[in-house]
Amino acid sequence: MTFVRESFIVFRRQVRMNLRNPAWVLIGVMQPVLYLVLFGPLLKPLVDDFGVENPYTFLVPGLLVQLGMFGAFFAGFGLIGEWREGVVEAERVTPASRTALLVGRLSRDVAQLFVQALILVGLGFAMGMRAPAGGVVIGVLLTLLVGGACAAASNALALTTKSEDVMAPVINMVMMPVLLLSGILLPMTIGPDWLQRVSDFMPFRWIVDAVRDTFTGDFGTSQLMWGTTWAVALFGLALWWGTAVFRKENA
Repeated sequence: MTFVRESFIVFRRQVRMNLRNPAWVLIGVMQPVLYLVLFGPLLKPLVDDFGVENPYTFLVPGLLVQLGMFGAFFAGFGLIGEWREGVVEAERVTPASRTALLVGRLSRDVAQLFVQALILVGLGFAMGMRAPAGGVVIGVLLTLLVGGACAAASNALALTTKSEDVMAPVINMVMMPVLLLSGILLPMTIGPDWLQRVSDFMPFRWIVDAVRDTFTGDFGTSQLMWGTTWAVALFGLALWWGTAVFRKENA
């Protein structure tokens, strides 16, 4: 219970900080919403070539994963500010679990992602998306796992670099190949064979395909199995890395 209480104290403080400046929450959800509103109609003439019945059932799952990845990747910038202001040092001198210091922040990031995902899914349905309720729930859960993994990695990277000038180009270097090789906006099947083979080594490509399968009601596919496996594995690795960095900061 002590761990839960410590995590909740950190979570409550982080939520209060967000409520004082909710602009970042709105900025985080605006990018996928703009993609949905402005890019979605462009897919309608192309759905037959993709083998897709509904463009929004194809696009919304990809945008969910994009939201989970890219929104959470920027979580560490706030931690750098806290470190610079001495907040992290003040937390380190307390007997609180270092894992709780990370989990409390991740809980804030996952809760924020959940609200943004609900907005995106609701808008998708309003624009004509068709998906089973159970599939949407599973897809959102996979998105939250991805978001938690990316937020944990972002926090670990923030405490490792302690500099926005170093962290920003690293994130951009990671984000670009992920966006291009994950099939978030367009299916990788329309690309040449060599590009498809390269994308097979991109974990997020399997996660995107898994979320799309849940939104179409296909729960027995290999893509769903591999996507779920990758999402759980990435979350576990990122949580381990983040915890290790927080503990190192205590050394």
